[in-house]
Amino acid sequence: MTEPAPPAEPKKSIPKGAGNIWTDLGPVLAFVIIFNAMQNFAPETGPISKETAIFWGTGVFMGSVALAIGWTLLKGRTLPPMLIITGVVVMTFGGLTIWLQDETFAFIKPTIINVLFAVTILGSLAIGRNLWKTAFEHAFQMPDHAWKIFALRWAAFYIVLAILNEVIWRNFSKEFWVNSKLFLSIPLAIAFMAINLPFLMKHNIEDGDGGDGKKASGDPA
Repeated sequence: MTEPAPPAEPKKSIPKGAGNIWTDLGPVLAFVIIFNAMQNFAPETGPISKETAIFWGTGVFMGSVALAIGWTLLKGRTLPPMLIITGVVVMTFGGLTIWLQDETFAFIKPTIINVLFAVTILGSLAIGRNLWKTAFEHAFQMPDHAWKIFALRWAAFYIVLAILNEVIWRNFSKEFWVNSKLFLSIPLAIAFMAINLPFLMKHNIEDGDGGDGKKASGDPA
């Protein structure tokens, strides 16, 4: 009598998304749409014109971020630290952009946000508290060493985005800078997440697994 074959180990499923994509992308889309609409259809000068497009876009961006924060609170969720940082920087530098009518504050805003993201992640690791794990452990279950690697990868990515923003706004046109949010920054973020997916799948611990990634049923190693 042959022994029954051991049951096949279930394949790991892809974890649920770590956040609401529209909360992240909505304000950027609103900013780009308003800017391009005014560049294409508004008159050359005046309160509502091509030359004021970036200020109107900034105002809409600020309003969209405020709505994203309000929506998160309305749903009874805790505000993610990154959304808090984004809100503070956007309201501060967006307000300065409109108040002083100086586009420079709009240009450097993404640099400051990305640098603060990186500093926040690295600072949390330095004090022994992985903020990236706190923010995303509802979606993924990984051992601490994997969370540290994942956090360091994102910190490095945010630094790259900050450098990229500085290169673009200092060397290219305002129109190119605005539209790079859609055709460069967002695709880069999507590609970076896709590149990290195999790492997440490798280290993700299913509900039935133990902390070392092995099944918690007492099976021998």
